[in-house]
Amino acid sequence: MRLTDIALLNLRRRKAKAAFLLTGLLIGVTTVVALLSITEAMSRNVNDKLERYGANILVLPKSETLSLTYGGISLGGVSFDMKELKEEDLAKIRTIENSANIAALGPTVLGVAELSGQKVLTAGVDFSVSHVLKPWWKLVGDIPAGAGVVAGSEAARVFFLIPGETVKIAGKDLKVTGVLEPTGSQDDQLLFTDLKTAQEIFGKKGTVSLVEVAALCKDCPVSDMVNQIGRIIPDANVMAIQSVVKSRLETIEHLRRFSYGISAVVLFVGGLMVLVTMMGSVRERTAEIGVFRAIGFRKSHVMRIIFTESAIVSLLAGILGYPAGLAVTAVALPFFAPGEGAGVALDPVLALFAVSISLLLGLVASIYPAVAATRMDPNEALRAL
Repeated sequence: MRLTDIALLNLRRRKAKAAFLLTGLLIGVTTVVALLSITEAMSRNVNDKLERYGANILVLPKSETLSLTYGGISLGGVSFDMKELKEEDLAKIRTIENSANIAALGPTVLGVAELSGQKVLTAGVDFSVSHVLKPWWKLVGDIPAGAGVVAGSEAARVFFLIPGETVKIAGKDLKVTGVLEPTGSQDDQLLFTDLKTAQEIFGKKGTVSLVEVAALCKDCPVSDMVNQIGRIIPDANVMAIQSVVKSRLETIEHLRRFSYGISAVVLFVGGLMVLVTMMGSVRERTAEIGVFRAIGFRKSHVMRIIFTESAIVSLLAGILGYPAGLAVTAVALPFFAPGEGAGVALDPVLALFAVSISLLLGLVASIYPAVAATRMDPNEALRAL
């Protein structure tokens, strides 16, 4: 009879202990798989939501002057006599090494227009990418198809602008096609028109005041992209919106550390359970082990029997634990990560990890019981019969 057959017969004879051991390991593996799957799904959910913050890299012309605004309050001295970026530089940004991570480029022309005897900051933008760069915009009316104006909520209030009205800016009649709902940002104070119209109005043909880049996605190397853009446009000041990037990274890191910590505790408890169960099994089989040694079984044979029993149960727990963990994730995920971007996904790496860690845990926890079994004196074991 082979050692594997002996191990299988032992498991069949002690079904209750085998079932207890399998259940304990199964709960441990299921918990670990569920924690890691939920963390990964929450990370995807966080990434999806953070991507909706819009642009996270700003490309500005270099300037020798400092801004005199704080918290949206201007202290005077702010002017728009800074250098402009060349519109042709936009094509260079598309050639950087990590260009595949660029979701959208938003060239913007800024200028001061006069309307109804008052000055108003006007921005020429590419409306076709506004849904990516400014996803928080909610518009009453429509985005202009050509030359037209979208008014910020405060600008619309001050100038009594409503959709359908025509305004004259720099001698050019422009139709107000939409009004932004309050955003709580500087956008509320601005008038927006399309890029070409703004370049004509302010005489900035072929130049832009700044470029917004949306590149926040999973594993985006934002800092590397900032350096790459800075190298190809040396006259530009390229900066990442650090608060968004750091918030994203820290949130994901906290989630991962939490799941790793809980998983380590669960695996440790599972290992202790295997140790205690296998030690109890060895003590119950003192006489049996004595017979094995008396008929010529070596210490290595006894150890292989113990390890084979543990490996069979651990392997089964790992195989069953992965789908069980995904099922728990599917049930729990709506409570932790509601919304788009979160979902249960099959992960072959996690499946392999679940089986491997279960097998490794079972074998490591069985070392001491196996060694204890080999140290039994055959004569004393036989006297127990």
